[in-house]
Amino acid sequence: MKLGMLTACLPNLSLAQIAAWADEAGYEALEVAAWPVTGGRDFEAAHLPVADFGTQQADETRELFERHRLQLSALAYYENNLHPDAGRREEIHTHLKKVIDTAALLDVPYVGTFVGRDWTQPVAHSLREAEKIFPELVEYAGERGVRVIIENCVMEGWHPDGYPGNLAYSPELWEWMFSLGLYLNWDPSHLTWIGVDPVKTIAPYADRIVHAQAKDAEILPGAIDRYGVFGKAVGRDDPWDNGWWRYRVPGRGQVDWNAVVDALYENGFTGTLSVEHEDPVWSGTEGKVKTGLEIAHRTLRPLIVA
Repeated sequence: MKLGMLTACLPNLSLAQIAAWADEAGYEALEVAAWPVTGGRDFEAAHLPVADFGTQQADETRELFERHRLQLSALAYYENNLHPDAGRREEIHTHLKKVIDTAALLDVPYVGTFVGRDWTQPVAHSLREAEKIFPELVEYAGERGVRVIIENCVMEGWHPDGYPGNLAYSPELWEWMFSLGLYLNWDPSHLTWIGVDPVKTIAPYADRIVHAQAKDAEILPGAIDRYGVFGKAVGRDDPWDNGWWRYRVPGRGQVDWNAVVDALYENGFTGTLSVEHEDPVWSGTEGKVKTGLEIAHRTLRPLIVA
């Protein structure tokens, strides 16, 4: 197992700057954000120019990672592959294929994305749409030696009422998406707040957990008694503000990281545990984000065999 980090939390730094810092901070791998350069949302980052990535860029990237003793564990493009707007959906699929092409050039085994959802339609409609769309994307990746991995994030902010916007949040849905040839980028934070014991989900799906993200969730005392599990319904100005929980860096929430890492080892996980930093306490400046990453490293490093 390697301890890595997702680069998306440092969108204003270059990949070279992040690699140098990660090396000094003791990280062993990077999960590299690969959104389009134009971006859009505040957590998007374009750390590889996948639109026109060629052999020269691949050689330079490999040299960068070798120089800093890092592995490139996965490329990350977490978007809504079932977007209700047909034009936007096609843009997302086109870019996803460019990310897959870049991964193939770099011999990176995984590209991470979301299943997503058409939030204008019932869940059953989106499931049928995914069954049409994903086999072709999985085949495209497989022909290039790449696996498509899905993070089990709820993405409630994508839905106008705060309901799941990514149909990959539960073991029930994992079993469905595995039938489409997809794999799992397993994240315990989302399971924690939706009421699923993260540790209990590792053994049954160990053969499909090929990459993992390390993010924590803090349950705010007593707040659920006001809002319920679905979160704020009145005055929810921020679609991501549920009101009774928030993401934290590992060690600052309710996830039992000792039990998580132990269960991953017990079930044969040999991939990368990649810190995904979305902690509002340690955000706002580059210095605070880096401090958050250092807290995560101090929490996880003693648990991972050197």
